[in-house]
Amino acid sequence: MDKLLLIDDEADVQYSFHRIFDSPEVELTTAASGEEGIERVQEIKPDLVIMDVRMSGMNGLETLRRIRQGDAKLPIIMMTAYGTTQTAIEAMKLGAYDYLLKPFDVPKLKQIVFTALKAARDMKQVVSYEPLLESEDYDSGVVGRSEAMQSVFKVIGQLSASDATALITGESGTGKELVARAIYQHSRRGERPFLTINCAALPENLLESELFGHEKGAFTGAATQRIGKFEQCSGGTIFLDEIGDMSPATQTKTLRVLQSGTFERVGGNQSIKVDVRIIAATNKPLEQAVAAKEFREDLFYRLNVVRIHLPPLRERVEDIRLLVNYFLKRFSQSQGQAPKSISTDAARALEQYHWPGNVRELENLIQRALVMAKGEAILPCDLPMAVFHGNPAAASATFEGKSTEVTPDLPASRDASSLARVLFQMARMDDRFKVIPAVERELIVQALAETNGNQVRAAKLLGITRATLRKRMEKFDIKKELSIK
Repeated sequence: MDKLLLIDDEADVQYSFHRIFDSPEVELTTAASGEEGIERVQEIKPDLVIMDVRMSGMNGLETLRRIRQGDAKLPIIMMTAYGTTQTAIEAMKLGAYDYLLKPFDVPKLKQIVFTALKAARDMKQVVSYEPLLESEDYDSGVVGRSEAMQSVFKVIGQLSASDATALITGESGTGKELVARAIYQHSRRGERPFLTINCAALPENLLESELFGHEKGAFTGAATQRIGKFEQCSGGTIFLDEIGDMSPATQTKTLRVLQSGTFERVGGNQSIKVDVRIIAATNKPLEQAVAAKEFREDLFYRLNVVRIHLPPLRERVEDIRLLVNYFLKRFSQSQGQAPKSISTDAARALEQYHWPGNVRELENLIQRALVMAKGEAILPCDLPMAVFHGNPAAASATFEGKSTEVTPDLPASRDASSLARVLFQMARMDDRFKVIPAVERELIVQALAETNGNQVRAAKLLGITRATLRKRMEKFDIKKELSIK
């Protein structure tokens, strides 16, 4: 039985709550003041508190603050007949789970209450992580206990003791630059420069100039001489990301650097000598590019002295909870807050997701979840719907608070009709799940994420006006600062 505590000094409100929540599944206790409410919290240990803002004696915000000091995980819903934006902001800052205005809509009140009670149950199933990582592991940012990642760490250690060229392969988002930085930091060149160039981000002429520099007048707009990255990085390490997108001409000049350590600036004829270690990365199969004459074979062999392959996240599921723990700790430290936790069901949902964006996607998801989470733990309702897409059984277990391992009933399809089927199956499994509000809220969150929080562009993406978007953001309590890249 769920324990519900109402703190309100109005007898009519107490009477209404007794009628609304007259159920064997809910035990309702009332208190007529903030002081009495604090005593009741200590006595009955409620699962949820609903409290008025304006009361005689201690007001609701101060009561909220006092209760949160004693139990930071207890969900608290604030309500008032005198709603102001400032009051709502202050209540949410103090950790309120939600905010209601009187007179309230009974179905909406019930929905919020039962959702909060579900959140309270989930928070009691919080995963307690052991300190599995040493502090230096956190510093490097390369995290993993799986066999595949342990093999990667061994090669990093071996490479750090030499100047051998390395080629890092793996899907986008697997952490190739982090591995390159780890190699650099532990090498004898660790006190020298480390520069990164994304070969896919620059047009051919700009990439060549960026790497090798140019002389004054070498091309239109070259008003002065420019020193390239290879010169800037002499004695250090240069990381060439997405090298598979490098043009044939730039490939030729890069090969010469690897062979002799020399090159000429664009528009120049003076040979420049440098001592640079090259670490390259690609998410493309370079062997196929070589066979198709799109990538120089001799450059490939020069780069491929030592190969490090990073497995996709879906192939090292055992590392997901460790990575979640790492991101939670990192984000909390950067924000000067106490680390949050993640519920068992939310963690299980993450382990069942296919992660097309790999570790980068997980990092962004955790950052988003920390923004959305109203309590001290990340719950399934704080995760985006995409996590449950194609896995309605997992969604069912999540919404019912179960921890049963399940197999997806539907394939992971990306078309709208497949997603609709998943959503309706979730709705049939839990009558508290409302399809349209859930989808509408998620679309708004995603639109804001896609546009880095730009409401004008987000509204255009959604096909609504900015005014409508702002009303929906208020309706669904979506923070304006939400802009996950």
